[in-house]
Amino acid sequence: MEMPSTTPKTVEEIFKDYAGRRAALVRALAHDVDEFYGLCDPGKENLCLYGHPNETWEVVLPVEEVPPELPEPALGINFARDGMNRKDWLSLVAVHSDSWLLSVAFYLGSRLKQNERKRLFSLMNDLPTVFEVVTEWKPVKEKPSVDSGSRSQGSAKRSNDGQVKSHPKLAKQSIEEDVDEHSKTLCGSCGENSTDEFWIGCDICERWYHGKCVNITPAKADCIQRYKCSFCCMKKCRQ
Repeated sequence: MEMPSTTPKTVEEIFKDYAGRRAALVRALAHDVDEFYGLCDPGKENLCLYGHPNETWEVVLPVEEVPPELPEPALGINFARDGMNRKDWLSLVAVHSDSWLLSVAFYLGSRLKQNERKRLFSLMNDLPTVFEVVTEWKPVKEKPSVDSGSRSQGSAKRSNDGQVKSHPKLAKQSIEEDVDEHSKTLCGSCGENSTDEFWIGCDICERWYHGKCVNITPAKADCIQRYKCSFCCMKKCRQ
C-alpha cells in the first residue's frame, strides 16, 4: 500500500485519512458485499482488502516492499471464505479491518503528543467500528430520560420532525433536548447520525436505527408495541 500523496500529520488530517479508509471498508463489507465476496477467490494467492482515503476499496496482493511504507492489512482473507458461514467470514474480515485502521492511524500519528493521540482516538472512537456496522452491533449507550434512564417500560419512535412519540414520559422532554440527544446518536446499521429522518429504538438493547436501514416505516412503527433489532433476535437464537 502506498503512502498518501501528502502524508497526514495533524490530528484532523489523520482522522480524515482514517474516516476515508473506514468508509471504503464499510462499503466493501456492508454494501458491495457480493462484489467483494466474488473477488476473494480462495483459489488465488494471498489477498488483502485495502481501504483508501478517497473512500475506494480494492482486493489485491500485498505489497512486495519490506518493510512496507504503511502497516499492511490481514493477509490471505480469501483462504477462509468457503470454509466459514458467509456472515461469520465477513465479520472476521471486519475485525481485522478495524485493527488495520487503528494501526495505520497510529503509525501516521507516531509523532503526535500524548493529548493529541488521545484526541485522535476519541474522534475515531465516536464512529462505529467496521465490525459494528457489518454485524449491526453497537455498544449500549446510556440515554437520559425522565425517570432512571430506562426505556424498558415502552418503546420510543422518532417521527420525521424529530419528536419522540409513543412513550408518555419521554414525550415530556423538550424537543430541543431530544434533538440534541439524537444528534449524538449513531445509527446501529449505517453508522450515520442524521436527525431529519425517522428513527426507531430497540426495546431490548436500546440501540437506535434509521427506519429505512431496518425497513421500518412510521406506519409500521405505530403497529409495533415492542421492537427488537436483528442483533437481539440473532443473540436470542444463539442462546
